[in-house]
This record gives sequence, structure tokens and C-alpha cells, in this order.
Amino acid sequence: MHTPSDAMETRAGGPGAFARFDLNRVPSPAFVVDEAAILRNLALLKDVGARGNARVLLALKAFSMWSLADLVGEYLDGVCASGLWEARLAREFYRGHLTTYSPAYKAGDLSEILRLSDSVIFNTPAQIARFADLIAEARAAGETFDIGLRLNPEQSEAEVAKYDPCQFGSRLGYPVSQLRPEHLQGVDGLHLHALCEQGFEPLQRIWASLEPKIEGALASLKWLNLGGGHHVTRADYDREGLIALLRGIGERHGIEVYIEPGEAIALDAGILVGEVLDTFENSLPVAITDISATCHMPDVIEAPYRPAMLGEADEGVTFRLGGPSCLAGDIIGDYRFASPPTPGTRIAFLDQAHYSMVKTTTFNGVPLPAIALWNSDTDALRVVRRFDYPDFRDRLS
Repeated sequence: MHTPSDAMETRAGGPGAFARFDLNRVPSPAFVVDEAAILRNLALLKDVGARGNARVLLALKAFSMWSLADLVGEYLDGVCASGLWEARLAREFYRGHLTTYSPAYKAGDLSEILRLSDSVIFNTPAQIARFADLIAEARAAGETFDIGLRLNPEQSEAEVAKYDPCQFGSRLGYPVSQLRPEHLQGVDGLHLHALCEQGFEPLQRIWASLEPKIEGALASLKWLNLGGGHHVTRADYDREGLIALLRGIGERHGIEVYIEPGEAIALDAGILVGEVLDTFENSLPVAITDISATCHMPDVIEAPYRPAMLGEADEGVTFRLGGPSCLAGDIIGDYRFASPPTPGTRIAFLDQAHYSMVKTTTFNGVPLPAIALWNSDTDALRVVRRFDYPDFRDRLS
């Protein structure tokens, strides 16, 4: 079995079209998303769904840039949400199927979630039983939705322990070893999610381990959701293997199959632009930037990992880059410059469209990055969102 490590390697595929983007065209800091790159990723995912006879959903938890919702709707079958607010966002801007999953629901939220969603996935059979009256009331009121149960396949494959849904004592999914026939009463489908930024082979191993354990249950179900974490649009991903697996599951068991990629939609499709504010020496050269790891790229600290910098020099002087917050650990990493950067020097980090954008905070009053949409095919550029002091103030009281 795969043993998770404590650090994650960046999956950035290179600068691509951003190698020719003028960083001074946008305010600093700013996320810049390439619409043409998103379109290429969506086209690949649509092809996988069509040839695999599966439905492909965008995981909003990874990429919620709703200014691209219409584009997503042209290629994918819908979206998946992680709770009430994402479900509301989905119905306001996106179209198609909506699946909602949360490790636990509040009773006060569930009625609206049942109204908004096409499928509502629960984490344990006990939750389904506890909310049986709410489910019955919603259906009596005319709402139409499926009920799903998330399984923990108990097969660790994720590279980093804290991102492993199958880690010891995991709170995500009902252990398949505890699954009993009575747990599936009133259940329309099963959901599993055990990957994180991974290729096809880990999914293949998980399914090989899980299928014999649930084969009998699948005959009475309508669908199977294989979750997210699939880096389907990465150049080295075995898409043909995935297509064959999806089609094979559907044909063997007579059920509808879903996948929920998030990162794959925005992989290598965005950068985070910033600038150097100050430099000084303290045992090594240090540069303060208006990009904060803790506020703008929290996975740099949480994963942890070292994001790739656009145009990093092969040789030169190495600077430690860190953010403007008071957190001592607000360190992005050590990067090489052909010549020492000076205040005002623009920099950018690759592959920041997914997760970074949805995880930003205003800790310390650090401003949120603007959001810009660029099309590398036409060179059209527009800033779709700027944030100001009221966005910080109104989160507080």
C-alpha cells in the first residue's frame, strides 16, 4: 500500500502561454486565468466523459470562478458543491446536474440543500437515518433528488498524509469494511474520493480493491461517483485507461458513473502576479512581496510545497521570498534571479487558478488579489474583480 509523505511536489506543467504575458498589465497582486487554457482542459474532460459514457462534474471547492460558468456549462454535465453556500452559487450561476456532499449537515441547512440539489451525499448511514423525516418532507413537497452515501475504500493512495481521505481515523466516508446491506436502504448511489492531484494508476488500484467488496450492492444502485483528485488534463495522465475504466464499470454493473475533477479544469491555467516591496540581507538575501503565502497561497504552508515561479533563472542570486503579513512562517520559498530584484520588480507563480483563489483570506488586513481573465489566443484581457477595504471590513464586526 502507498505510504503518504509529509510534502507535496508541484504539478505545474510549465509557463505555457504565460511566458509571453506582460505582468505589468494587471494590478498587483492579481490572479490571471487563461480562458484558452480552461477551454482546452474542458474539451479534454468532455471527451473523457463522452467516450467513457460517464458524467463529468466541476468540483467548485477547487475552482469557483463563476464568470466562466457559462463556458463550463457548454462542456461539462454540472457541478458538485461542498455545502449550502456552494450549492447556492451553483444554482445561481451554473447549469446542469448538482451534487452536494458534506461530512455533516446542519438540520437548518439541509432542507434548502435538498431543494437545490439533484443528489445529496451523506457521510454515514446514521446521518441518513437521522434526517429521514426531513428527506421525506422535502419529497412530499415535490422536491426530486437522489440520496448517496460516501464510502471510505480504506486504500491509502494520496501522497501527503493530511490530504489522504483514507488516513488512519479519517472523518471522510463510511469505512467499506463496516458497510452492511441495511445501510443502503433508501440509498441511490455510492460516492468515493481517495485521490489528491494524482494520475490514473492510483484510481485503478483503489477500484480493483473496492469492486469485489461492493459488487453485490451495485446491482441495486443507480449510480457510482468516483469523486475527484483526478489530474485528467495533465500531459502524462492515462486518459485512455480512465475512459476504459469508466465505460467498463458502467457496462458491467448497469449504473451511471460520475467523476468530479476540480483541479483538472484549471490545471496550468492561471498565475498569481505580485511584486517585490523590499529587499535586505539576513544571513541570506530576503525579499518581501505583496503576495502572502498564508493569505494567498495557503497550500504552500499547509501541504507544504514550493510553487514554481515564472521565469526563474537557472543561475544567479537566490532570494528568500516572503509575504507582508506578521506570520514568521509567511515564506513562499527560495528562488533564483538572474540579477537581484528591486522594489517594483514583478513576479508570478504558476498553476494558481485552482485552490489558491478559493482559499484566500484577509488575515492581517492583507489585500485580496484582483482576478483577471486573459485569453492567450486573442490576447484579450479584463479585470473581472477588484477587492477593496470594504471586503475586509465587512467580514468583521
